[in-house]
This record gives sequence, structure tokens and C-alpha cells, in this order.
Amino acid sequence: MKVLKIIIFVVLLGSFFTTLLVAINHYTTPIIQKNEELKKKRSVLDVFDISYTKENLEDIFSDNIEVVQKENKEFYLSLSREVAFGIKGSGVWGPIKGIIAFNPDFESIKGITIIHQEETPGLGGRISEEEYLAKFQGKKVFPALKIVPHGKAKAENEVDAITGATMTSKAFEELINNQVGEYLALIKEN
Repeated sequence: MKVLKIIIFVVLLGSFFTTLLVAINHYTTPIIQKNEELKKKRSVLDVFDISYTKENLEDIFSDNIEVVQKENKEFYLSLSREVAFGIKGSGVWGPIKGIIAFNPDFESIKGITIIHQEETPGLGGRISEEEYLAKFQGKKVFPALKIVPHGKAKAENEVDAITGATMTSKAFEELINNQVGEYLALIKEN
């Protein structure tokens, strides 16, 4: 009898907390999705260097950015005909997701923002720092972007690597080069 009471108690307690977790998940999922969408819009506006506030983010985005879908890929076009798109791939310790924008020539980078990364703080995690991302502005991606040892970047398609984060730098280089050609070929068709 004592064992039966324990089993019933455990089942009831488990059911209660399972129901509670499902309810919380159901309630928070739309909020999380909305926040992710706002984060993406902020990143797009940031990469195009368009000013906004928390209050006018949605209006500024809809007034300045055209979202285009082509072959299951999403592009963002600014009023000045610059183009941006999402990039994602594997870093050393986890996924890296960001937005990259190109000047109207479709060959030089206007800017990059990182939405998510799981690299080592202070080392590979520096890929999301504005100071590092600013080094990509104006760099050419053809024939390929190269991330070279720190202090060695000379050519218009070379960017200095992060000291102590060679593997993250190479992963970031590969991530950009693998996606840029595919996306830009689609956008140049129009």
C-alpha cells in the first residue's frame, strides 16, 4: 500500500510539472519568436547602418528594407540597392549566424553583424565585436575572402585573423565564402 501511494504521488507530481512546462512553453514560444524576428530586423538595419530606436524599429525596417524571397532564400534590399542576407555555419564550438551586406557593386562588403555565436569568450568570441567586424567593410569577396595571420592583410580581399583564434577565423572565412557566391549569383540574376 505504501509503495502504491509513492507511485501515485510521483505520477501526479510528474504530470503536474509536465503540464506546467507545456503551458509555459506554449505561452513563451510566440514571445521568443517575436524577439528573434526583432533581433534579425535590428541586425539588418545595423548592417545597412540605418538608425532606429526601439520604438520605431518596425516602421524604419518596413520603410527602408524590402524583403525578397528567391529559391527559398531571403534577401534584404535597402533603398540604395545594397543587398544583405543571412549567413550561418559551424564555428569551432557551435553555430555562427549573422547578416552580411554588400555594396551595390555586389563585390565589396558593406558590413557584417553576428546574431549568434558560441565561440570562446575573449578569443573566437571576438568575431561578434564591432571592432573586428569593421575590418570587413569594403573588402572584396571575389575571387575569395581570405582571413590571414594578424598583421598580414594587404590585399583588398584579406582581413586579419583574430590572434589566438585561428580555427574560428578559418571557420568564419569558410562560412562566408561558401554562402556568398551562391547568394550573390541568385541576386545578380535580377
